[in-house]
Amino acid sequence: MSSTPTVILVHGAFADGSSWGRVIPLLQAEGIAAVAVQNPLVSLDDDVAHVQRAIDRVRGPVVLVGHSWGGAVITQAGGQDAVKALVYVAAFAPDVGQSPNDTLKPYPASAGLSGVAVDKARFLTLTAEGMARNFAQDLPAAEAALLAATQGPVAGACFATRVGAAAWKTKPSWAIVATQDRMLPPAFLRDTAARIGARTVEVESGHAPHLSRPDAVAAVIVEAVRTA
Repeated sequence: MSSTPTVILVHGAFADGSSWGRVIPLLQAEGIAAVAVQNPLVSLDDDVAHVQRAIDRVRGPVVLVGHSWGGAVITQAGGQDAVKALVYVAAFAPDVGQSPNDTLKPYPASAGLSGVAVDKARFLTLTAEGMARNFAQDLPAAEAALLAATQGPVAGACFATRVGAAAWKTKPSWAIVATQDRMLPPAFLRDTAARIGARTVEVESGHAPHLSRPDAVAAVIVEAVRTA
């Protein structure tokens, strides 16, 4: 069994596991194994269960990486011994008893909310225009259109769910601040990183730096793995 942690990549809302497709080869080139989960985005408990199964399959040390909503997931899932470090990519990191919505309350509403559509089951998606303008504004138009077509709808209730554990309190953490983020305010991302005591790296990108700046994101993950 390798002592080098395996990286488990946890996507956020309006995305799926394929969104890590540019980061995974960069990690593999460094000799680091990586797997991306396919979260159902139905509830915090369901997403945490998917991550737990991924951890169990590895049967060794892991580093959890969460994007956006995925940050709440790794916050809840990351307290066990197998998890050696956490990496937050433009992500939520609630405290115990907080929901993602709670952590956003002190900040002005982001531009990205204007592109969110709600269906009859209260699942949220981004419109094609919202994806292009606010989620992936630094990607080519054709790629933003593909992201809109393949996105994972997320239950709106996810963002109101309070976490029952905060793994960042006991695990070394890294945080990537996307300086041009239109979904989560950059000031919120900076304050979150400071609050959890994360090693912070700022990347000039929109909300999906793992797509537009995979080299920068992979470098942070590699640092977390090597440190762990």
